[in-house]
Amino acid sequence: MAEPKTKLTAASVDDFLDTIENDQVRDDCRTIAGIMEKAAKAPPRMWGSSIVGFGTYRCTYASGREAEWMLTAFSPRKQNITLYLGHLDQQRELLKKLGTHSCGKGCLYIKRLSDVHVPTLTKLVKSSVAQTRKSQRS
Repeated sequence: MAEPKTKLTAASVDDFLDTIENDQVRDDCRTIAGIMEKAAKAPPRMWGSSIVGFGTYRCTYASGREAEWMLTAFSPRKQNITLYLGHLDQQRELLKKLGTHSCGKGCLYIKRLSDVHVPTLTKLVKSSVAQTRKSQRS
């Protein structure tokens, strides 16, 4: 069975964020990090070379294989800032109020924080963390 490519590393989150060339994206990522750290009540840690994750939980795949995974995370990508949030399908009302964004399976994509309503984004992150924690107790 293949090992997951995305693993927790000892790399510095601050060093990684400092490498972001675009000042606005770098500032936005620092703000998102603050939102996620507060919601997860966990410090940022690097997962792989480009994902900043917060907290962990045991994820069980359909195959029965288990892995440690981040509770919430983000990654500055070329096109967007990708936020890894679970349970987005249950957050339609908040997503309507968010502003300019798109969604994929478990991912929220934004260009910049100025495109979204930050208090709504904060609620989405908190809800995602709470629902993931709740699903782990079930």
